[in-house]
Amino acid sequence: MAAKNLVIVESPAKAKTLEKYLGRDFQVKASVGHIVDLPKSKLGVDIKKDFAPDFHVIQGKKKVVDDLRRAAKGKENIYLASDPDREGEAIAWHIADQIGKDHHRMHRVLINEITRKAVQEAIAHPHKLDRDKFDAQIARRILDRLVGYKISPILWKKVRRGLSAGRVQSVAVRVVCEREKEIRAFVPQEYWSLTATLEGRLPPSFQARLAQWQGEKIDKDNRIENDARVQEITASLEGRPWTIRQIEKKERRRFPTPPFVTSKLQQEAARKLGFQPQRTMQIAQHLYEGAELGSEGAVGLITYMRTDSTRVSADAVQQVRHLIQSQYGAAYLPERPVVYRSKKGAQDAHEAIRPTSMEYPPERVRHFLRRDHFALYSLIWDRFVASQMAPAVYDQTGFDIQAGEALFRATGQQLKFDGFIRIYTEGQDDGDEDQEATLPDLQEGDSLKLLALEPRQHFTQPPPRFSQATLIKELEEDGIGRPSTYASIVSNILNREYVTLDERRTLAPTELGFLVTDLLVDAFPDILNVKFTAGMEDILDKVEEGEQDWVKAMKRFYAPFARDLKKAEAEMRDVKRQEIPTDIACEKCGAMMVVKWGRNGEFLACPQYPECKSTKNFTRGENGAVQVMVEQEINENCEQCGRPMMLRWGKYGRFLGCSGYPECKNIRSMDKPVDLGVLCPACKEGNMHEKKSRRGKVFYSCARYPECKFAVWDRPVAEPCPQCGEPILLEKMTKRAGRTRHCHKKECGYKAQVAEGAV
Repeated sequence: MAAKNLVIVESPAKAKTLEKYLGRDFQVKASVGHIVDLPKSKLGVDIKKDFAPDFHVIQGKKKVVDDLRRAAKGKENIYLASDPDREGEAIAWHIADQIGKDHHRMHRVLINEITRKAVQEAIAHPHKLDRDKFDAQIARRILDRLVGYKISPILWKKVRRGLSAGRVQSVAVRVVCEREKEIRAFVPQEYWSLTATLEGRLPPSFQARLAQWQGEKIDKDNRIENDARVQEITASLEGRPWTIRQIEKKERRRFPTPPFVTSKLQQEAARKLGFQPQRTMQIAQHLYEGAELGSEGAVGLITYMRTDSTRVSADAVQQVRHLIQSQYGAAYLPERPVVYRSKKGAQDAHEAIRPTSMEYPPERVRHFLRRDHFALYSLIWDRFVASQMAPAVYDQTGFDIQAGEALFRATGQQLKFDGFIRIYTEGQDDGDEDQEATLPDLQEGDSLKLLALEPRQHFTQPPPRFSQATLIKELEEDGIGRPSTYASIVSNILNREYVTLDERRTLAPTELGFLVTDLLVDAFPDILNVKFTAGMEDILDKVEEGEQDWVKAMKRFYAPFARDLKKAEAEMRDVKRQEIPTDIACEKCGAMMVVKWGRNGEFLACPQYPECKSTKNFTRGENGAVQVMVEQEINENCEQCGRPMMLRWGKYGRFLGCSGYPECKNIRSMDKPVDLGVLCPACKEGNMHEKKSRRGKVFYSCARYPECKFAVWDRPVAEPCPQCGEPILLEKMTKRAGRTRHCHKKECGYKAQVAEGAV
């Protein structure tokens, strides 16, 4: 018997899991993401007609649309079950428009967790399509299109073709650039600390640090600034008695952290698992949509993973409290459920990220999950369970110790009850965990014996570069972006070559990033302003809540933006034609060389071009002075002829070349491979790495080369092929088709255009 109802979701994996929970009356189909978008070849927004968007079916999705239309024929009800956020709402609206205008059959289904109970309840209690949420997403899409398609051509004209600007991505690059400027401008300040090792009438010995000198506090605002002063203090303490002046004892409680929201999951997965945000979200998507658990089939293991709310359902709290009591005992269970407040401005549309059921502890499903999937699921499980456990309890002790005109302070703590830290403690970005020292059981007035007095020299440190996770933390705190956009923002600025990963996997702006940021800040001070961007996010939230008309909001944005555009076209610095004179003579013709900007950044060129085509690479010293790069011999021999290798520079950047050139033409790239966090589909052991060929062309290969020789030219994406199920797709960008994804297996033939903003 034919199914009476049709359920449409956006991914094959989600469709497979839903089929398990719905009866024969339901047919489940996947749209494979967005089916419509603005055109690639033009703006696609009619500014004069209230910013009307010109949506069209994405290249490669016509077959999907036709398939959905056929499936919808004769169905009594059509349930649109795309993800429960703005983007999912837009997908649902576009599907409704494409498969039929009879919206009375269309029902919106919001599934926060893919479990039998949640799916069946959602189907039994559907909603109407949410016009306000749809308008908010369309407004965001149009805003991003206007900024990107209006500013980018100016950058093409003034700097180089192919550059792009983005309403949020450009602000993110600015944040990274400004941090780098802080680091470069930082001047370290010397300071000293003084630590005493002391012994009382009872063991153990302990350390105390100078806290006051001559009645003044020693802290970050009043440091011991040099060796002479620390020696003066040390000398004054010779022969002085050391006495405990005051003892302070108190009980300290350490409370658990809330269950994960999107940004916190990305940060903690980076700290504890080494995952980059995009990898974290890809794995979380798989866990949400359904993992294959043997005979049980596909099971959704976590709730929806794009959320800024710490709210948890009463049913989930009841389940986890039962687990805590049965597994850890009554002492670990608070009298009442722990309730967490979401941060100010949170949309609170979904619950926090948590396991869908306490019936699937990590060890039970470990056998069915990949290593990375198991690690992330365990992290989510432990955090959620710990969030409802009793606090840890410490006995904290502090000694104030008098020695002459100096007051030293010793602190220590002993764990009295482990509480939630029995299973989970939050990581820290600086890697410094709480230090636990044990102090002896002494009394006020006790005399102490000085065992050692150690002065230590320190220097103040500049702020650290952002990691991908800490940049997301910064953006979240500034109100930039939303849970569904964090990972794609960071991915975009890396892919656009405005930012690169250094050897510590932190974010460093490139010359191009600095240049474009400076040009845009000067020309578009509002667009590149952090507070302005955060304000636009607030306006979009108000559109979603029905408090703001999106067209009026667009008009308020566009009037000053249009003025800035006109001014930028006329006044923005023309970097392409700019020539900065230097005092470096051309080796071929003697003319004084000039600094120009090319595809690979700044370089020295002869001003007599094209008669003289001499060029040189250079670096800048601390004062910005131009320093010509010269070939350097390194402590490494050519593997082909045995002669020394030389560090050289060419049109593709640094490389190693044999000193025997031209007899020996062996060269080797200096670029370190970039780990994409995507599992190799061939060996399923190593990750795919981004590398450069000897001619500077980017390609992607398995980290286990030469054991595994899988390599491709197009960028791998950890998304399964909807046709053949291969674990990755390949992504390609062309002028004609834009951004497309295709299966790496030629015999499959799958290919589809990707909507802008997709991860």
